Amino acid sequence: MLILGIESSCDEMAASVVRDGREILSSVIHAQADVHAPYGGVVPELASRDHVQAVSGVVARALVEAGVEASELDGVALTAGPGLIGSLLVGLSFGKALAFRLGIPHVGVHHLAGHLASAQLGDAALAAPFIGLVVSGGHTALYRIEADSPPVLLGETRDDAVGEAFDKVAKVLGLPFPGGPALAAAAEQGDETAITFPRPMLDRPGFDFSYSGLKTAVALAAERRAPLDGAAIADISASFQAAATDVLVTKARRALAAEALPRLAVVGGVAANLRLRERMAEAGAADGFEVVFPPLSLCTDNAAMIAAAGAQALARGERHGLGLAAFSRVPLGESPWADGAGR
Repeated sequence: MLILGIESSCDEMAASVVRDGREILSSVIHAQADVHAPYGGVVPELASRDHVQAVSGVVARALVEAGVEASELDGVALTAGPGLIGSLLVGLSFGKALAFRLGIPHVGVHHLAGHLASAQLGDAALAAPFIGLVVSGGHTALYRIEADSPPVLLGETRDDAVGEAFDKVAKVLGLPFPGGPALAAAAEQGDETAITFPRPMLDRPGFDFSYSGLKTAVALAAERRAPLDGAAIADISASFQAAATDVLVTKARRALAAEALPRLAVVGGVAANLRLRERMAEAGAADGFEVVFPPLSLCTDNAAMIAAAGAQALARGERHGLGLAAFSRVPLGESPWADGAGR
């Protein structure tokens, strides 16, 4: 089964062809870092306009790189949300029109379902049940993943996502956009014990997160030390990164113990953070659980994960009609199509 995936939930326009939900034949990503860099963050209107210009070329490249004709496709998988509505509508509209022209089914995919599928794309041996930790610019959440039932939310952020905190702290420190990778690079030169930042909600029971207070603490520390030289920026970056990852590691360990599961999949853009990978590997070795990270190329937004999740949905018999609509916010496991809308 050949599935074309299209992902356009934020500032990447991506397309991918995946065979049988496992084999990536192509993965093309058109990024917009240069478009948004002058503003220090993603500007939704600029993102959607750039998607309009890029979408047809990105899809064409994905087909060429896969060595596949459009007529050979068996289905199209589209990110329907959550995300920026304007951006989502570009990929969704293009994909629905293409599927209609080809006479093949299309299916809407929840963006987080795609991220969770990226772990199985990277490790074919990963099988449910397992704990999924989603860490990205818009999401921080723990799920229990089962084979034949919707994901069960165990805990999530009550305010900012961890990826958003990375980006905002980077902006405070004057680091370039995109902030997360820049902050991680600066942290490599710093001392993560230099400043003791708070670990929000670390000592509270349960699996929820909070990053707003940590972000504020970093801003105040930077203000007290202004003007910042390179050493100060490195130490603040390293100390913030240590605090942010401490909470992720501790909550994940707690969830694994509570659910009596031996496997953890960490997915999303922040899963590319090397310090987080090191800390989780150390925790896994100490506690005796297996930790799986997708390849770095599958951590950030991409269409291969959407194609893989879409292949699973199509295999279950899911189909959506031309009424399929984009949605900005719907929890994973609570389908926006449960009432038949979009079918």
